[in-house]
Amino acid sequence: MSNYTVKIKKMTLPVVPVRGIVAFPGAAITFELTEDIAIKAAEAAFETDSLIMVCTYRDPEAESPLPSGLFRTGTVCKIKQSLKTSEGAMRLLAEGYSRASVTEFRPFADYILAEVNSKTHTASDEDKIRDQAYCRAILTEAKKLASFLPSLSDDMMSTASAIKTPALLADFIAANMLVKFTDKQMILECFDPEKRIELLIALLTEESGLLACELDIHKRVRSNLNQNQKEYYLREQMRVIRGELGEGDEADEYYDKIMSAKLPDEVREKLLKENDRMSKAPFGSAEATVARTYLDTCLEIPWSASTKDRVNIATAKKILDSDHDGLEKVKERILEFLAVKQLNPELGNQILCLVGPPGVGKTSVGASIARAMNRKYVRVSLGGVRDEADIRGHRKTYIGAMPGRIINALIQAKVNNPLILLDEIDKLTRDSHGDPASALLEVLDGEQNKTFRDHFVELPFDLSSCLFIATANTLDTVPRPLLDRMEVIELKSYTKNEKISIARNHLIPKQLKRHGLNKRMLSITDSAISEIADYYTREAGVRNLERSIADVCRKAAKRFAEESVTGKIKLDADNVGDYLGPRKRLPEAISDTDEVGTVNGLAWTEAGGDLLKVEVAVLEGTGKIELTGSLGDVMKESAHIAVSYVRSIASEYGISPDFYQKHDIHIHFPEGAVPKDGPSAGVTMVTALVSALTGCPVRRDVAMTGEISLRGNVLAIGGLKEKTMAAYSAGVRTVLIPYDNERNLDDIDPVVRESIEFIPCKKASEVLSHALCTVSASSSVSAKCASKRSSKKDVDMLHAPSSGESTAIPVAR
Repeated sequence: MSNYTVKIKKMTLPVVPVRGIVAFPGAAITFELTEDIAIKAAEAAFETDSLIMVCTYRDPEAESPLPSGLFRTGTVCKIKQSLKTSEGAMRLLAEGYSRASVTEFRPFADYILAEVNSKTHTASDEDKIRDQAYCRAILTEAKKLASFLPSLSDDMMSTASAIKTPALLADFIAANMLVKFTDKQMILECFDPEKRIELLIALLTEESGLLACELDIHKRVRSNLNQNQKEYYLREQMRVIRGELGEGDEADEYYDKIMSAKLPDEVREKLLKENDRMSKAPFGSAEATVARTYLDTCLEIPWSASTKDRVNIATAKKILDSDHDGLEKVKERILEFLAVKQLNPELGNQILCLVGPPGVGKTSVGASIARAMNRKYVRVSLGGVRDEADIRGHRKTYIGAMPGRIINALIQAKVNNPLILLDEIDKLTRDSHGDPASALLEVLDGEQNKTFRDHFVELPFDLSSCLFIATANTLDTVPRPLLDRMEVIELKSYTKNEKISIARNHLIPKQLKRHGLNKRMLSITDSAISEIADYYTREAGVRNLERSIADVCRKAAKRFAEESVTGKIKLDADNVGDYLGPRKRLPEAISDTDEVGTVNGLAWTEAGGDLLKVEVAVLEGTGKIELTGSLGDVMKESAHIAVSYVRSIASEYGISPDFYQKHDIHIHFPEGAVPKDGPSAGVTMVTALVSALTGCPVRRDVAMTGEISLRGNVLAIGGLKEKTMAAYSAGVRTVLIPYDNERNLDDIDPVVRESIEFIPCKKASEVLSHALCTVSASSSVSAKCASKRSSKKDVDMLHAPSSGESTAIPVAR
């Protein structure tokens, strides 16, 4: 390349700042000035026919024209023409003379002056071959870049080809082809012609690569657009053809539904594929029918619809109390959940299991909880379900395939966070088709049900927003892994007072409305309700009580219809028999006299408590022990333990030590048709044996319950609430209970607790001292009740096992 001589000339020039524009030596430039500081500088130079220093802002968006915001390298220019516009701006046509670097900016009047060093390069000799090589390299890259810029005129390239000086050609190409003003400024700041050319070639190469990449992207986008346009055209043709054939535009309708629905991306992608498969299948074919059913089902699932929980504790409590009397533990647990939900909205939903006898309100309380929480309610009946597909659904390839009960429940609720009641979960069965209880493990696991997959839908659904409440009559048939996933809440049988309250507040108004009656036509007193509950029904809940009330309402309605009565009908205890007939149950009552060998025991049944007498007869014989009354294995073992314990204390009570060899002992539990089992009649049998062997009568106003050990320890039992209610109804005034059950006294009905004296006993000797009218042993009376604690619940007839027992046979009475 030629060698250059550099001439430096110092000048003081007015500064004309510009935005996004770079002026080059030897090139004309047109620009518009809008800032006063630039217009004043241009006017001063134009009036004196002097040169200007054109400098570019570093930031084109800068507001204040400060010298620090200008590049310190610019171009010395000569103004050729100027024109004032109507908006107050000035348009200039200027020609660049030389590069210049600013040594100092200083304000002057209304504009800025700059001390500049103008640098001009003059060739001292020529190297034509190197100059030609540089020019060719510049033009090669310029032409490559021009191929991506169709708006670039051919005249510009022709002009560039005519320039033979590489330095001038570099400035010309930079001024006309570079896009970014920062790239142009880099070329302007490069005073060395050789470095300037190399930098320009690098920038042109980079810009060509960038435009090539953009063009490739543009081509692909256009290809996709063309493909979409083609698909649209073909789809329109198919729609017209289907319309002519009477098939309609089903695929397009599903497509619109899928795109308009609020679906997760994974779900939308899957449904679009199924819709495409359906559109290609022959109309009316089995494959099209399966796809159509699948799309309809998936579009009905509430993927994003939900309801907002009511977290107002006072309102929720009011709703729960208005719907149900009693059930305090369930209400308290739901209110606790709402309270925590109010403090932590991200709390996952709980999984509850309500366990209790039939008719105590397990199912109805689920609907009440849903109303209190402002959630949709849906009930899933699991009684008799024996196929896993009922829970998870069938594969859609099978004929008649359908989703499982969980997905159907969501479709029925139309929201993704309903309250789902899994009714009768203890009635699940299993066969060769699988175990539905195992399928429920994922549904009821808070960590796994976030991605529950139904076999029919084949897409993950988040069940963590649902509130699951299961109901069961017993936990014996519920698999342990399933039970481990639920929080168990026990619902005990209703007391008489609770039944009266429920009938008065809920059952009677409901039946009066159902039978077209009102309170002015039929009045049912509390005494009548008590009579019906005691002598016409035998249950833990209130279903039969409601049926009896309905029976009364029907008969009353008939009397009004026959016009045999004109006034108000009042039902009380005296005239219940006129509507319901004679009493269906004989009243349980204690004996009129103290008897030998007969003891009042207490039993627990699914229908509540029961007074169960134990009779012992000692006969001449060879030591045989007869046990009658439909006894289970556990109760038979308790009888043998009682006999062994009595043998161990025979001397203390004046009993012949060899009584078990010379006498036969017959232990009988009346009502022999009713199966009985459990260990809680142990102390009752011991008392009856001692009474029969000693001839000492047993107090008729005393009842007892408790398991006996070989050492005479009285062990804890369950179902104390129900047993004591039966004792109260029968007229018992003293109840002997195990010492460990003292903590359960708080759960006993207040009326019963005030009317009966409870005596906790640790040893069988204490039981005997309180039960027998006369006793020879020096046993002490156990301490009175000193503290009250929470209760346990029986799971068999005579005894509800503690946490360590699991073999009792549940029976009905």
